[in-house]
Amino acid sequence: MNQNSGKLQECYESIKDQIPFEPKLALILGSGLGDYADTLQVEKVIPYEEIKGFPRSTVAGHKGQFVFAHIEGVPTVLMQGRVHYYEGYPMSEVVLPIRLMKKMGAQILFLTNAAGGVNYEFTAGDLMIIKDQISSFVPSPLIGSNDDEFGPRFPDMSEIYDKEYRDIIKEAGKSLGVPVKEGVYLQLTGPAYESPAEIRMVRTLGADAVGMSTACEAVTANHMGMEILGISFISNLASGMTDKPLSHTEVQEAADMAAPRFCALVTEVIKRIGDKSK
Repeated sequence: MNQNSGKLQECYESIKDQIPFEPKLALILGSGLGDYADTLQVEKVIPYEEIKGFPRSTVAGHKGQFVFAHIEGVPTVLMQGRVHYYEGYPMSEVVLPIRLMKKMGAQILFLTNAAGGVNYEFTAGDLMIIKDQISSFVPSPLIGSNDDEFGPRFPDMSEIYDKEYRDIIKEAGKSLGVPVKEGVYLQLTGPAYESPAEIRMVRTLGADAVGMSTACEAVTANHMGMEILGISFISNLASGMTDKPLSHTEVQEAADMAAPRFCALVTEVIKRIGDKSK
């Protein structure tokens, strides 16, 4: 058992008796979806501080707890507040929550986030299906000795975001009248927002949206054989694309305004995932 396996087992053992059911789906709530759990019939809440050795989210607006609920009949564990690399945790701890939710039984990972729009065809307020990603600017969560219990030493990354789920998001958006874009997400370390030159660079590399999370989580989940889907909320156009300076307050306010349709889309997508598996 390597160090990561030992830490994971320690976390799991400290809460296993509190887990109310085996989740099928793990949902990470990004900015704008932090209050989504308040709309659900919650069956159990486990604050991160109750989990032995578990990292804690320090970002304003991130509550820092696992929430268990059935969403449209789908047993789900929700992560209210993710852990970011820029908070000072090693990458192995940043992705520990993903491994823990898989250990609980989750087979599907639904990632959401707020991101800066890099594509000039995007506008603030858009919702973007993540079809691919660039994670080369942050350390890989798979560096170090490989644990074959998690996955293979050299996992394939040719389709991280499942095409069938991307189609489900499109269909759900259409049925709700919620337009969705599709694009490539690029993760940088943060916590500073990008410079205009950096935004020109990431656009040249093929990114449509940029943020400070998600890609490392998807790499980890893919390594463990989870099915993955993701949606970015485009909270603002990135640095240099408008005359406005960027601030976390602006991002949070924009995310809060978009929350009702974002929440509706997430619920409809989960409903269709549940219907698909019946």
